[in-house]
Amino acid sequence: MVYDSRPAPAAPDIHSGATTERLWVRVVLVALAVVFMALVLVMPLVLVFSEAFPKGAEFFFKSLSQRDAVTAIQLTLTVAAIAVPLNLVFGVAASWAIAKFEFKGKAFLITLIDLPFSVSPVVSGLVYVLLFGAQGYFGPWLKANNIEIIFAVPGIVLATIFVTFPFVARELIPLMQVQGNGDEEAALSLGANGWQTFWHVTLPNIKWGLLYGVLLCNARAMGEFGAVSVVSGHIRGKTTTMPLHIEILYNEYNFAGAFAVASLLAMLALVTLIIKTVLELRFGDELAATRRH
Repeated sequence: MVYDSRPAPAAPDIHSGATTERLWVRVVLVALAVVFMALVLVMPLVLVFSEAFPKGAEFFFKSLSQRDAVTAIQLTLTVAAIAVPLNLVFGVAASWAIAKFEFKGKAFLITLIDLPFSVSPVVSGLVYVLLFGAQGYFGPWLKANNIEIIFAVPGIVLATIFVTFPFVARELIPLMQVQGNGDEEAALSLGANGWQTFWHVTLPNIKWGLLYGVLLCNARAMGEFGAVSVVSGHIRGKTTTMPLHIEILYNEYNFAGAFAVASLLAMLALVTLIIKTVLELRFGDELAATRRH
């Protein structure tokens, strides 16, 4: 029997083709991506800031200092300050339960968490009107007890909580599942109780993913329009958030004022984006785990 002493041919690299495209193909793909980003993201953003100053900086700051604008800014920040911490608590609790324990109804709970992603915000706002409106299920009782939810701040908060509550949970669930229960079991075996395990083991392990989820939740809370539009009643100076105030100004042909408030909202979004980018650069591996299923 004769043996061939030559080394066996190397197995073909099925991924090598991904980096060997011709130069013109790569140029075209990059150019298409750049053009798309410029048209869809960069140009509208530049337009928002450029249209905010057609009448000068004095008119810009005057638009932001008007009573209705100040009220809209305050209401937006107030709603976000209420909704985001509540969603943080819910997201951590739900993630802890889903990732660390097995129980009946677990799949149903995950489905409920994903519900706001599949339901239109306008529909969710309408549901709250049907529940808490004057002709709604709880409407007569609320009216008899002088409790205002719809066309008031509580309704705006409820609608904002609904559309934003998946963000924290959906960032933490995959992260906790990847980390497993090893660290918690070690802490318990050393005599730590449940709260000590959570504060000193679980929370430090998820802190960056938690911060990432909070940033996304806050950005959506400040920019929410559909659900808030349904439940707010558009009462100027009382139940109008920044997105609703921008719509009112635009409908009144006060384009400079509308773009002035829009530029402020865009700046808040840019700050969120910058913080998000910094987190991804510094803690990319851990944050990537939050997207791994």
